[in-house]
Amino acid sequence: MDLVRADPEGHGLRTAALLRRSHPFDKELQIAGLVHGLGGLLRLSDGTVTHGVAAESVRPLLGERVARLVRLSGAPGGYGAHGGADAEAVATLRQARESAAGAALDAGVPEDWRPLLDLVAAGARRGRSAGNAHDPLGVPRGSRRPAGGLP
Repeated sequence: MDLVRADPEGHGLRTAALLRRSHPFDKELQIAGLVHGLGGLLRLSDGTVTHGVAAESVRPLLGERVARLVRLSGAPGGYGAHGGADAEAVATLRQARESAAGAALDAGVPEDWRPLLDLVAAGARRGRSAGNAHDPLGVPRGSRRPAGGLP
């Protein structure tokens, strides 16, 4: 919640609010919209800002799909190059992100999103592999990822 509150312009809140309106049943997509900009707050040791940093930071708490949506929403070359079932969701997230930049809507406050964050986090915990149960931070950087993980 501290990182969500740290978004001074509230871009993540506006993106999530737009996604809530357009896709009310896709909770993970809404949360991806809320946290997609965390890469700007979480930087690599060399100062690089990437969507991959944001994706890897939310994966242990919010699960594979939210992390994948965050990563692919900022991937160069477009979402189509990555294919998969979430191509439409990634396109929707990108569109909402762009629309939120100029939107003047009341998106509420970060605390409004706590119940949904808790719900998505609980679902991620239930679907987590046994390896993540022992290592909540996931696979260390530079280690091989299990089959089926993100590249």
